[in-house]
Amino acid sequence: MNLRQSLLRPPAKALLFTLALLPFAWLVYAVATNNLGANPQEYLIRSTGDWTLRFLCLTLAVTPLRVITSTPALARFRRMLGLFVYFYVVLHLLSYSWFDMGFDVADIAKDIAKRPFILVGFSAFVLLTPLAATSFNRAVKAMGAKRWQALHKLVYGVAGLAILHFFWMRAGKHNFAEVAVYAAILASLLGWRAWQWAVRKRAARTASGRPAFRARG
Repeated sequence: MNLRQSLLRPPAKALLFTLALLPFAWLVYAVATNNLGANPQEYLIRSTGDWTLRFLCLTLAVTPLRVITSTPALARFRRMLGLFVYFYVVLHLLSYSWFDMGFDVADIAKDIAKRPFILVGFSAFVLLTPLAATSFNRAVKAMGAKRWQALHKLVYGVAGLAILHFFWMRAGKHNFAEVAVYAAILASLLGWRAWQWAVRKRAARTASGRPAFRARG
């Protein structure tokens, strides 16, 4: 059995689900064994944020990998990865709300309004919520494929907000090395999509008999 056939089998999704839960399992274990370092609260907040970004990169990488490697079976993992983005961002938000704000809703609202990087991060969470809520076959059927696809393009905005949130968070310590890595990855993934869109648009114009570009007078 080759790799492409293996990706179509039910155990492939179970394996991905298990692997995606490993970071959470490690955090639970680290909490139980008091193995979170000198500042456990900060470690949990940052770790859950880092894993949100990592799963966002993985989710956006599915389509380019599917096209470049001619492996359509990869598409079946995209929704699961997207839901894990939401899972880890919820953990990130809960960690911040608990350890930084003590679940004080009024203080959280004031902090969101006062600090731009918190506002940007919360905005990314808000945009992700309808995507997670509609990541099911029934939602696709109820909305129709075109409207569902249009809604899920919000993930591109989420990617921009996530990088901005990460940048502002690290700006206080002038530590931008990790920010640059994630920004480069997401820029490459989004740039590939923009290039594919341009290629498809040019092909459509050519097929319809119109020039790809209008000459300017």
